[in-house]
Amino acid sequence: MFTVMVAKLLRLLPNQAKKSPMIPFQQVEMKKDVEVETSVKSTKVSLYYPLKARHRKLPVYINFHGGAFIMHEKEMDDPYCRFLVNQAECVIVNVDYAKAPEYPFPKPIEQGYEILQWINRTAHELNIDPEKMMVGGQSSGANIAAALCLYLEEKGETQPLLQVLSCPMLDFATPFAEKPEPDKWRARYPQVAHFLNMCYIPDKGQAEHPLASPVRAVVNDRLASALILIAEYDAFRPEAESYSEKLKASGVNVQEEIFIDCKHGFTHLGPKDKAEEAWKLVASKIRATAESYGNGRTSSDMPEHSSF
Repeated sequence: MFTVMVAKLLRLLPNQAKKSPMIPFQQVEMKKDVEVETSVKSTKVSLYYPLKARHRKLPVYINFHGGAFIMHEKEMDDPYCRFLVNQAECVIVNVDYAKAPEYPFPKPIEQGYEILQWINRTAHELNIDPEKMMVGGQSSGANIAAALCLYLEEKGETQPLLQVLSCPMLDFATPFAEKPEPDKWRARYPQVAHFLNMCYIPDKGQAEHPLASPVRAVVNDRLASALILIAEYDAFRPEAESYSEKLKASGVNVQEEIFIDCKHGFTHLGPKDKAEEAWKLVASKIRATAESYGNGRTSSDMPEHSSF
């Protein structure tokens, strides 16, 4: 009860990332808000469609926002989804995933998996090419995206073409006090981070679970290719680099980019030039990944256009 009360109070704090978007607002062909029924809870998602597209059936990128697993909502990523959808010529599915402590680990991962299944089931109506599916997120959202790929591998199911992990939080097992936190107040009071972690992984032994801490996972070359964006001054930099090296060693195609003079969440908080660089890189990677898959297919091979 205590954790729920504190989490609700934290959700009342202003979201600094929403005040000054790093990317100018863009028009899109369509933004459609829908609710998807999952076993976790009814889930709000927003689907974005590009102003221009060369194919009838479009690649899809599933986005999981940041917020320490307990805060914020999908709308904080609205400007970035609009940018990505036009630059990458894909559909963006922006997910308002279930928050801890009401929905702790592994609920958001299971929810993400059921969203993925829903996309596969309804791909024709959504004008989506289900063979060109990608996932990604920022901070806690990056954790969910990475865990979702591991979860799919556990089930022996098809991997996304790409996982985009931006400032990923990937290691609950290492106490926050042992991480290189550059912020003097967070470094002085690691109990705050401990509380946030406790909301998501309340039970003993969960911190070491590979779906909670992907750095602890046994990985193989069947996992999705990865684009990993790392801020130079981020407490989570070591775990991001560790996971990157682990994926590379297993044979996964990894592009790792370190953004100098940046802190955690720079894609939403700046500096603006670095944030713009990061979002352009993500858009370019999504587009290139989709184009590199099945280059032999043409738009004439695609099913006829269907609308909502």
